[in-house]
Amino acid sequence: MPEPEEPETAEPPWLTADQVAAWRGFMKLLRRLPGALECQLQRDSQLSFMEYSVLALLSDQPGRRMRMSELAATAVMELSRLSHMVSRLENRGFLRREPDPGNGRYTHAILTDAGHAYLEGAAPGHVRQVRKLFIDALGPEELQALGRYSDAIVARIDSTPEQAGTANAGPAVQPASHPTPASDPAASRPAAGEEHRAAGGVARPAK
Repeated sequence: MPEPEEPETAEPPWLTADQVAAWRGFMKLLRRLPGALECQLQRDSQLSFMEYSVLALLSDQPGRRMRMSELAATAVMELSRLSHMVSRLENRGFLRREPDPGNGRYTHAILTDAGHAYLEGAAPGHVRQVRKLFIDALGPEELQALGRYSDAIVARIDSTPEQAGTANAGPAVQPASHPTPASDPAASRPAAGEEHRAAGGVARPAK
């Protein structure tokens, strides 16, 4: 059951000192981590963090294609901003756009073979940076707890009226040669013959 909203005239529920410290630490992480990941991608692959994320998202879709509107929602980007990004990636031969064969009112963004190959080349450096800055900073139990906390916060965001009907998938997905659940190229080693995938383009690319 949703919590009742406080009247606008009520005193704001100010945070305690511990809550302020947790909030500020989290906001600092949100500001610093994407930039640190992008520095490596720009240096080694000449891709922005969001460009890599969009390529990775498309790599995991059936036919490596997705409607532009759905891609924008999944990547949490404005459609106009995504359109400019797709134009840049088209110029590099990594993407192309085609009308949706099922409904001409929509446009598909499609990951090309060249784009998929480039993404596979960029993935190893990205996964090393993700592991260095994020995975190796925490223990297994801490990572599991962080996953639960993240899910809880996303669920709270999705339950708000202004978020109704919007997509909330993570921005980066592993390069895949066939349809798989949404994932990211940074990476775990396959165990017992099974390929492991994780959100954000950080799992071993499928062949």
